[in-house]
Amino acid sequence: MARSRLHMYYEGRVQGVGFRYTTKRVALGFEVTGTVRNLPDSRVELIAEGEREELDSFRDAVRDSGLSGFIKKETENWAEATNEFRGFEIVG
Repeated sequence: MARSRLHMYYEGRVQGVGFRYTTKRVALGFEVTGTVRNLPDSRVELIAEGEREELDSFRDAVRDSGLSGFIKKETENWAEATNEFRGFEIVG
């Protein structure tokens, strides 16, 4: 099965609430690689790669980790994986 790339932008009160750290902790329970970072415009960017079903479950687990109350809007894009990541990291 081909690996996919999930590229998410989260808007709302998503900075200063432990969003990146919670996302990294959630990622440890899934077979995904990627990054999460704060953006200057107050959004959080998540890029994750893995099997599509695993990424769907990971995305849902991020919402269900207690973060959904801070999220006002999610923008989701899918593409083919580039396999550039080793592990899952907070990068900014």
